[in-house]
Amino acid sequence: MKRVRMVVVDDSTLFRKVVRDVVASHPAVDVVGVAADGQQAIEKIEQLEPDLVTLDMQMPNVDGLGVLRSIKSKNLSTGVIMLSSFTAQGAQETLQALELGAFDFILKPRTASLEASIAELQGTLLPKIDAFTGTSTFTPTAAPVRACPLTAVNVPPVKRTPTPLTLATCFDKRQVIVIGVSTGGPSALSRLIPTLPADLPVPVAIVQHMPPLFTQSLADDLNRASKLRVVEASHGMEFRAGTVFIAPGGKQMRIAGSFVAPTVEITDDAPEKNCRPSVDYLFRSAAKLYGEGVTACVMTGMGDDGCDGARIIKQARGRVIAQDASSCTVYGMPRVIIENQLADEICPLDDLADSLLRAVGHRGVLCR
Repeated sequence: MKRVRMVVVDDSTLFRKVVRDVVASHPAVDVVGVAADGQQAIEKIEQLEPDLVTLDMQMPNVDGLGVLRSIKSKNLSTGVIMLSSFTAQGAQETLQALELGAFDFILKPRTASLEASIAELQGTLLPKIDAFTGTSTFTPTAAPVRACPLTAVNVPPVKRTPTPLTLATCFDKRQVIVIGVSTGGPSALSRLIPTLPADLPVPVAIVQHMPPLFTQSLADDLNRASKLRVVEASHGMEFRAGTVFIAPGGKQMRIAGSFVAPTVEITDDAPEKNCRPSVDYLFRSAAKLYGEGVTACVMTGMGDDGCDGARIIKQARGRVIAQDASSCTVYGMPRVIIENQLADEICPLDDLADSLLRAVGHRGVLCR
């Protein structure tokens, strides 16, 4: 196992020690340095050339975003996991950090005891390190990553030439695009959603694994950059074409109602695979209402959320597209789809928009 050299950066002496102790418990990690502010962090990164840094957002002298800009401007290969506060400002800053190249983020613990904070960090930070290193040493016990059960559905995961159909035939179907994404998602979505045209004739629903507040900031950022309207979904919204609905963090989202008047339902139903929002939860509802009119896209992310839902979509004769390994930040969710032979098509990130448009027959592009 390749050793990972890490630097821990935080302006709190106590929290710096807690993070260092938690990180040092990982069998593949060597903590080679610590820093108490952004300027020290820049110096340590240049001097020690670590593989990975845990980086606090709010620090004296130079903040976390300033450190990221320095890493980017110097073309350093150091990966960064941000430690973010659970606030609207923290959410917006975290999205900026992801745009600047941060690998991922975790929320700083807000617990009543040191022991609880350590336990929370072990459950959130260590799996992120695993994802960065491509190992699975610390999978949270509450969310075991498991293979999706094989079924009679057995679609070869290869690119294929779509069957020629007329545009009218495509549009006669009741159709929907549903997307599931996790680690690396904000950056990937910022490359995908703005390329979709304003006259896309179907609604789009997205589950991005993020906490509350963060999904609102993500929706706002995508809305500013996109031709389609992008919103954080709320209960009772009319589910219609021209809009991208992002599931709110900490809630479950499903599509309900009928073909004539579909609506968005936001619930407090239990997490699935430790995920709320859950990709499987959304995918099941889409399959139930739209059947063969569903086009599902599983993108970069940890774990196997979306696999069970994709299987149900395939049983309903819907279509499943998976992002390819080379363009994923973490090749987890798409990998499980592909290995279980549920993918009709495997695409690089920058080809996903064309595949989605083709699937729904946009502007005469051939659909299935």
